[in-house]
Amino acid sequence: MAAPLAERLRPQRLEDYIGQSHLVGKDGVFRRFIETKNVPSFILWGPPGVGKTTLAKIVATELSRPFYTLSAVTSGVKEVREVIETAKRQQFFSTATPLLFIDEIHRFNKSQQDSLLGAVEKGEIVLIGATTENPSFEVITPLLSRCQVYTLKPMDDSQLGELLNRALTNDKELQSREITVEQTEALFRFSGGDARKLLNILDIITSATEGKIVINNQTITDALQQNIALYDKNGEQHYDVISAFIKSVRGSDPNAAIYYLARMLAGGEEPRFIARRLVILASEDIGLANPNALLLANACFDTVHKIGMPEARITLAETTIYLATSPKSNSAYMAINEALAFVNKDTTNRPVPLHLRNAVTNLMKSEGYGADYKYAHDFEGNFVNQEFMPDTLVGKQFYHPNCNNTTEQKIASRMESLWGDKYK
Repeated sequence: MAAPLAERLRPQRLEDYIGQSHLVGKDGVFRRFIETKNVPSFILWGPPGVGKTTLAKIVATELSRPFYTLSAVTSGVKEVREVIETAKRQQFFSTATPLLFIDEIHRFNKSQQDSLLGAVEKGEIVLIGATTENPSFEVITPLLSRCQVYTLKPMDDSQLGELLNRALTNDKELQSREITVEQTEALFRFSGGDARKLLNILDIITSATEGKIVINNQTITDALQQNIALYDKNGEQHYDVISAFIKSVRGSDPNAAIYYLARMLAGGEEPRFIARRLVILASEDIGLANPNALLLANACFDTVHKIGMPEARITLAETTIYLATSPKSNSAYMAINEALAFVNKDTTNRPVPLHLRNAVTNLMKSEGYGADYKYAHDFEGNFVNQEFMPDTLVGKQFYHPNCNNTTEQKIASRMESLWGDKYK
């Protein structure tokens, strides 16, 4: 049985690598790695099918380095230590440091990542990690500080077109078939910037069709609908589905949200990725309209980490429905964005008012630090009207309550009762 098309077409040299020109182009950092033969530990961060594993293998091949691989899905601390010991035994004074490639490194827990630290620090291995998740969330700080992080981007249509042409002209299996390309819009759309997905689609088309093959929008759509189970259950992220999920929750449609949640879970989506998106949704889109949403989303995130699948599906469903049916407000999101935009462009020196400064030393006290500060709890209702903004920003408003929900209606009423027309 022939190997999958994606494996048959995996490039062996940097010259054959498609995409990521910011990394592998003329002045790209990976060119320098190969030219200088000096490569540090690094992490490749990007969506599936953009060439993370391929790039790691090319570096090893071009530098003639020993190359060891582990999958974070199936490997534990024991396997990590065994491969490090093997690498150490095979390293001699004149040999270059072996490369250890760990796919889906975000799936390693803290103890598993800790087991890598010593070998990386001592230079016994060069670590190459691959992840679809933000390394700052999923990789422990000591390990992250010892690795460069390089971001890989989804392929654009021109790069997908180059890959398609290479597949049709270079692969012997496809050369033996009569294939006509009439349209590529659906093929590229379903691929979603994922090279492996495009090649998997070609595998589906060729295995499901006898005789002449015509690639156009209709044949691609029909073939994928007939093979939806194979297509959707490959464990890859589907950015169109997560986008629809987020927008369904934001749009207060629990039925659509649950449908897209099911699509992601059935397709092998990482549950922690979904839980993280729910936390963001609770802050960004529900916010002050229902502050309990963030508490539930955080509890969901913690629970998913603790119990995993398949039980985590219940917690994810409960949280999804709760967030979808909650009132919505992005006022906090808008407030911090507005304040950051102001601060980033503000070139005016705006000293903190003296009465708000702490008088840590006698000199500060003599300069008026803390003078006339009024402690709110000493006053009726735990409030006293005093100025907190710098003198040049008196009355400046960043937070605008969204009065389409009852919680922020109460906030707006309270602010008006305290401050009158100051922040209107």
